[in-house]
Amino acid sequence: MNAVKSEIRQVRELRQIIPALTTQDGAGVKIKRSLGQSAEARLDPILMLDEFNSDQADDYISGFPAHPHRGFETVTYMLDGHMLHEDHLGNRGNLRAGDVQWMTAGRGIIHSEMPQQEKGRMRGFQLWINLPAAEKMQPAAYRDINADSIPVVDLNSGVRVKVIAGEFSTIAGTTAAALPKSSVDPLYWDVTLPDGVSESLAVPPNHQLMIYPYQGEILVGELHRRLPCSQAGILTSGSTIELQGTGPTRALIIGGKAINEPIAQHGPFVMNTDKEIEQAIYDYRCGKLTET
Repeated sequence: MNAVKSEIRQVRELRQIIPALTTQDGAGVKIKRSLGQSAEARLDPILMLDEFNSDQADDYISGFPAHPHRGFETVTYMLDGHMLHEDHLGNRGNLRAGDVQWMTAGRGIIHSEMPQQEKGRMRGFQLWINLPAAEKMQPAAYRDINADSIPVVDLNSGVRVKVIAGEFSTIAGTTAAALPKSSVDPLYWDVTLPDGVSESLAVPPNHQLMIYPYQGEILVGELHRRLPCSQAGILTSGSTIELQGTGPTRALIIGGKAINEPIAQHGPFVMNTDKEIEQAIYDYRCGKLTET
């Protein structure tokens, strides 16, 4: 078991469940949106989590043509398919199965994400992570993370943890993702649980955390509360997550340190005040969004 000492262990439980809603984004891509479906459905610093999953080309072929962002980070994690990212900085990245794209919009970026296939399954996630006010106007940045460079930890129980961001600790040591530290210290794991297997995972006690099963259902905490597929489970505080698969199960565990600042959002712009949102809109219309 990946357990912490029993005398200091505090097991997290589900405190809220947010079912994902089917909607469209981009130029008509069908998605399921859990966090981010409303201003109330957020978990500081997580703004939004979208799941896309279809083997019907009409559901994704239109993609996400050029559009702006300011004030936060986007993380795209591909499970199946092929997507091409291009932006105004000249970055160009191909995302295939298992790859991750980490983009810091900062002051401003204009980019596109377009499918590079006309048939087959397109499956993955896009996560939005907020930035504190002091970092919202930093220069934009972009990073491709190849699937082969993402560490994977196999536990004796048969549970597998893919460490996309943050650190994963067991009594044998700590495995860290190949990403630089940031002020919100994001955590992003892809966890695979065999049928009926239980596991305790040590987590940072001061992080806000959520679980999102995308294959099968999962039992959470000492109360064994059931979390259905494609529903975001917001967790209480604590140093341990106890999980049990109810069949072959895969789930994302995502979170970070709370920023505790006001949020003003208008579509692809996330700032702290309405005045800053007005400035972002003005800058975009005047071609100044990406100016340093």
